[in-house]
Amino acid sequence: MSTLTIGGTIYFGREGRGARKVIREGDAPAPAPGRIPRISRLMALAIHLDEMVKKGQVTDYAELARLGHVSRARISQVMSLMYLAPAIQEELLFLPRIETGRDRIVLRDVLLIAAMADWNLQLRAWKTLQNSI
Repeated sequence: MSTLTIGGTIYFGREGRGARKVIREGDAPAPAPGRIPRISRLMALAIHLDEMVKKGQVTDYAELARLGHVSRARISQVMSLMYLAPAIQEELLFLPRIETGRDRIVLRDVLLIAAMADWNLQLRAWKTLQNSI
């Protein structure tokens, strides 16, 4: 019986979201430069937590706070992002990555916009915020 040895570089990747793992030749692709803005991550978290409540996986925000080891007030802040106009939510999710320095858009500023009941007013305030940074 003989032994066969093959040399080379491979990595395991996925074809698409939820797809099977595949073996590819060569080095793994480099991650995208920069980091995802914090407000984008918080918006995605709010959407995910809202779905958990809607599906009945958790009973209320208090349970989310216990599971996340944060205060109920913090959960309420994050969940307030769900009151934003859908267009603003989408823009928050797809903000460009931060290459250097601080985030330009912070939760405090966005919460002021989310407190407005009228989506048209929210959109105007959002444009004003974007123009000021």
